[in-house]
Amino acid sequence: MKIRYASALLAGLAVLSVSPTAAVAQATSGTVTPGIAIANPSAVVAASAAYQTAQQQRPTTYKPQIDQANARKGQIEAQLKPLIDKLQADSKAANPNRAALQAQYEQIQQIEQAGQAEIQKILEPLNLSQQYVLEQIGDKLDAATQAAMDKKKITLVIDSQSVIKAGQVYNLNQDILTELNKAIPSAQLVPPAGWMPRAQREQQAQAQAAQQPATAAQPAKKAPEGR
Repeated sequence: MKIRYASALLAGLAVLSVSPTAAVAQATSGTVTPGIAIANPSAVVAASAAYQTAQQQRPTTYKPQIDQANARKGQIEAQLKPLIDKLQADSKAANPNRAALQAQYEQIQQIEQAGQAEIQKILEPLNLSQQYVLEQIGDKLDAATQAAMDKKKITLVIDSQSVIKAGQVYNLNQDILTELNKAIPSAQLVPPAGWMPRAQREQQAQAQAAQQPATAAQPAKKAPEGR
């Protein structure tokens, strides 16, 4: 049976507590119960050649957006500093005006939130690039896992993050990584114009299907016969 990894597993790249290389490390000796192995899909993806290359290329390819975001961040911080300083000074007054302090705080919060949204918008191409690369690698991960399983005669692979403890000899990460690097040595960094992540594409398709009129699926009514 083929192994299917949900896209949520790829999101685990953001929370890896160890380096991808360390997470993929595998022992080469020991006794293994036949047919069983563990693997960490997120670590394998993060250690893949395609992902590592994309991570190195992205800061150069998207330098204009990064520079723009950093510049805008500095402007927002400069705008906020006098407001924050005033809020701190006013709060130390003998009889501070609570309503005024609240209004100042809300103004600062609004500027911060608007600034964060603006910076996220500037960096959106980088986020799309990240998701595009992950999707390309993820599309090859299932076949790479199956190939590693076949070579090692494995019939059951358990997510290592769900295992309390296991010997490294059960670790299939390096075998999957080897197959993954053969399947996709590099990934396209810049997505095509109008590209959306799979989850958004599926949501869009579902929304369009839901908008189809119910009558479209009904057979046409038979016209009345003439006399």
